Amino acid sequence: MTAVLSRTADPLAPLLDTLARMTGPTTAGLAPGVRVRSVHLGWISASRIVSGDALPGLLDSAANRWHASPHAAAALAWKCYSYWVSLPAVLSYAVARRVPLMTPDAVAARWSPRQPFLTAGLAQVRVAILASDPLAVTPTDEVVVVPDEEALRGVLRASLIDAHLAPLLDRLRDRVHLGPRTLWGSLASGVAHGLSRAADAIPGSTLDAAHELLDLFDVDDLVQLEPAPTGAGLCVKRRTCCLAFTLPEPKVCTGCVIRHP
Repeated sequence: MTAVLSRTADPLAPLLDTLARMTGPTTAGLAPGVRVRSVHLGWISASRIVSGDALPGLLDSAANRWHASPHAAAALAWKCYSYWVSLPAVLSYAVARRVPLMTPDAVAARWSPRQPFLTAGLAQVRVAILASDPLAVTPTDEVVVVPDEEALRGVLRASLIDAHLAPLLDRLRDRVHLGPRTLWGSLASGVAHGLSRAADAIPGSTLDAAHELLDLFDVDDLVQLEPAPTGAGLCVKRRTCCLAFTLPEPKVCTGCVIRHP
């Protein structure tokens, strides 16, 4: 008889429970269950995007989707991509001290002329956990055990930023004239907004959790954060712009630096 993995034994369970509470478009850019069951039907390995092989297709699709100039299309494609790729790792760490390894070989994405523009998920699930995590007692191929929170933060930084988003940012800047602050500012805003939308599930202070992760990613200076006037979320004010105001139908996002000079 084949054993059935229980819900509690799934290393992504805290993440999935959190996402289930974040209704509406908040989760529209993630594959169902955050897992990509087969890298076919338009799914593309993130390794091909980071290498530059599939990057032109992503940027061309963004330009067509928003009728945008090349630099604005690249900025908006990055904004979507960095948000959805970082969200599983950021939420899982903040809620449960588990880190899905969002390395390029583990992630797949696809894009569409309709909403959502981009969808991402894990084609290979590997989750770093603490030695104190209940799953550490019976580790599986999907689980990597690390000794303490410092090591866990190191794994989060290395897998998401150093191995994935930083090389992709360099590839983008090879193709279009965009400053790194513009691009990293979108990541900072995305991390803060993602945590704000999951505030009810985060133990302790959402503001402290946001600053911890933004500092880990070296982007804490690119947003201004305050507790939301109502509820447990955050008020996020950007210090850079995603260039959506340059579109034929200009858009100024909530919290944009243009609104808060």
